[in-house]
Amino acid sequence: MEEVKKPRAAKSGNKRSASRLGAVQALYQVEMTDIAPNVVVVEYVKHRLGQEIDGDTFLPADATLFEELVQGTVAHRAELDGLIIPVLAADWPLERLEMILRAILRVASFELAHRIDVPVKVVITEYVDIAHAFFAGKEPGLINGVLDKLGRQLRPTEWS
Repeated sequence: MEEVKKPRAAKSGNKRSASRLGAVQALYQVEMTDIAPNVVVVEYVKHRLGQEIDGDTFLPADATLFEELVQGTVAHRAELDGLIIPVLAADWPLERLEMILRAILRVASFELAHRIDVPVKVVITEYVDIAHAFFAGKEPGLINGVLDKLGRQLRPTEWS
């Protein structure tokens, strides 16, 4: 897998997209540091979402959606991992993936499983775009393939 690059600031888009990007970053921080998710959520809402950081201005985010994505993904992590693991290639187990890839897959899987108000194709597009913000290699294709399989399994009626 290619090395993780610094994500680009959200230059265009909407609050929901910014919430998803923030959720991925927050989940990465939670896994990297073992800081409690509620602490990370408060920090992001107060100091990161919609702020200028290192010269990049980030779009304002929907704080409610951001918190739901982070807290929901953490609360359902075992379930989400149980959905993701069977669709990964046998030689690329979940633990082998970069932490940011795991964060993207987990939060996207949370939306597919628990946010049925969001169409599958929107979830896939949003998280493939987020993968492109971090990776220039094949990783966005991995995200696309895994989410496509999960979307078809979890919401088969949306594919007819």
